[in-house]
Amino acid sequence: MPEWSSSACDDSGMDFTASRLAANLGGTLWGDDAGISGLAIDSRILQPGQLFAAVEGDRDGHDFVSAARQAEAGAVLVNRVLDDGPSIVVPDVSMALTRMAGLARRRLPEFVVGVTGSVGKTTTKDLLAAVLTERFRTAASPESFNNELGVPLTLANAPDDTEAVVVEMGARGHGHISHLCSMALPTIGVVTTVEAVHTEYLGSMEQVALAKRELPECLPPDGLAVLNADNPLVAAMAEHTRAATVFFGGSSRANVRATGIEFDADLRGRFRLESEWGSAEVEMGARGAHNVSNALAAAAVALASGVSVEAVAAGLSSPIGSKWRMELLRTPDGVVVLNDSYNAGPASMKAAMLSLAELAPPRRIAVLGTMAELGDRAAEEHRQVADLAKAHGIEVIAVGTDLYARPADAADADEAAELLLQRLGESDADTAVLIKGSRVAGLEAIADALGAR
Repeated sequence: MPEWSSSACDDSGMDFTASRLAANLGGTLWGDDAGISGLAIDSRILQPGQLFAAVEGDRDGHDFVSAARQAEAGAVLVNRVLDDGPSIVVPDVSMALTRMAGLARRRLPEFVVGVTGSVGKTTTKDLLAAVLTERFRTAASPESFNNELGVPLTLANAPDDTEAVVVEMGARGHGHISHLCSMALPTIGVVTTVEAVHTEYLGSMEQVALAKRELPECLPPDGLAVLNADNPLVAAMAEHTRAATVFFGGSSRANVRATGIEFDADLRGRFRLESEWGSAEVEMGARGAHNVSNALAAAAVALASGVSVEAVAAGLSSPIGSKWRMELLRTPDGVVVLNDSYNAGPASMKAAMLSLAELAPPRRIAVLGTMAELGDRAAEEHRQVADLAKAHGIEVIAVGTDLYARPADAADADEAAELLLQRLGESDADTAVLIKGSRVAGLEAIADALGAR
């Protein structure tokens, strides 16, 4: 297979005057003109000179304009004038962000990678950023910024000298990924897997696949679709893209695969990376058997883009950057804590439970919050996790749900932490604890309560 490559463009960076940006967004500038460099929607992390977009969501961003001014925002993007500072006034702030994403995209290189899938998007994005950085100046979505707000932030805040951009793309309905693609214009698309996630909104697994398939469908004819050969619903997407296709996984169809897979006591994998571009020994920075597939996805993109197999192996050895994902911690008393609390669906929950079962301590406790947005599948999917726990001798502390074949043991994370501390007793050093649930469960505070570091 010939090497797929792209070149960086030489357009100007995402630096605007407020007046120029107002004109491009179809808005009106109130107050004095000002220089703007970058974008923020959270006044707490805004950097001096950035544009603060007052997005209206669970909280109205207009309530934080004063805080953004104090943080030295270059200007604010609002739907009404609130003070005398530089303000770009538009009818709809969210729609203006979509237009701003288009402005940002035009000054970036052709080399933009979109990453989607039911599970593993963020880890694959992190691994991709690590391996592409071995050759290219790479920008990537922070944390899980994968929606209509996160994509403009990623594009607008990419440095001027960026050569490759990795954009995570999530979907809770049909048309979501197509909309994100209209902003990011990816030339490479990765689909990690299709599993029972967001079925409350999307329905069947086939409908989930249709939503994820929008990414390969949106790729240009000279682009590249990187697909999971081991998931039939993903592999079938090769018939629905104009782009060239590379497969990763364990099947004979895969162009990039892993052999001789084994894991150390801290759940880090070692394997031989085999591909049409060469082979290398890999020691993974990410933990868990399920992350081997994500590593192969990242490797496939990098190898097809001209990164050497040796550099790919080096990049895959980097620890992943996003928090609360398969973090292995220890308390002062010797408890091993597997903090995978960022989010949860059936596939990732089962993978985390199996990882807990592989840890050395003989006593294993899983502190489990609900798996949200499963609709009619919720009862059965939670029961399967309960059965898996029983099969592996794992004690369960159910938080805020009675779906794990038992009444809820704790109402919230605070109660769960207290109960867990009581159960640990004197056998701390012989215990491993998994913390996992959907974002709504907010279980990440439990690791802090244990003093895990």
